[in-house]
Amino acid sequence: MLILLPPSEGKTPPRRGRSLDLGALSFPQLTPLREALVDAVASVSGEPDAATTLGVSPNLVADIERNTRLATGPTGAASDVYTGVLYQALDLGSLDAASKRRAQRWVVVVSAMFGALHLGDRVPPYRVNVCTTLPGVGQLTTEWRRALPAALDAAVKPRELVVDCRSSTYAGLWRPRDERAEHWVHVTVPGASHMAKHTRGLVTRELVQADAPRNPAALAERLSERFDVELTAPPRPGRPWQLATTPRG
Repeated sequence: MLILLPPSEGKTPPRRGRSLDLGALSFPQLTPLREALVDAVASVSGEPDAATTLGVSPNLVADIERNTRLATGPTGAASDVYTGVLYQALDLGSLDAASKRRAQRWVVVVSAMFGALHLGDRVPPYRVNVCTTLPGVGQLTTEWRRALPAALDAAVKPRELVVDCRSSTYAGLWRPRDERAEHWVHVTVPGASHMAKHTRGLVTRELVQADAPRNPAALAERLSERFDVELTAPPRPGRPWQLATTPRG
């Protein structure tokens, strides 16, 4: 099973840790684009108009300044750096050892800076909007759409379940194709957009605590123990199943 998550906007800077080693990250096919991005973001972040170029709030002064040290500052596991609502609900640190191992294998974070990461990959905190255009690199969504298929197509076996908990912006960067799309399930949260991140974190936590379901129906049955769920078949080939999910209680 592959569980796709977005990054969190909020990130916790590590106090200590070794510096970034791009060659040690998962999906080494992405290293050339990662190198270009780290250089471009670090360079842009030292300019007066950095916030505009990065597509972030000008109030994020400390975050933008930290971008200038992407290659030299301390790194932490992605599961510790990403600390937004979704990751709080996942609460990886409180899981038992077997569940943590499943999460490390199954969860892939689709990232504006690094493309795709496992939770154990060591990264620095960063601020850059995935929809921005960087000098010397180009439009990030376009570049990742070109680069990610080489990495993620190979990470999914035909007929393996893909549970997509990404937001719409990140969902557009890579989509399962052909046979891989037959078991692609997009988790939605009806009528509660403010709860979507929290719910997707709870879904991820639930799934990593036992063996992987084998198909969309089995996924819905599994989650129905703790969530109200409604599974809808794809409208046409190549599109995902939709699993509307609401936590009980």
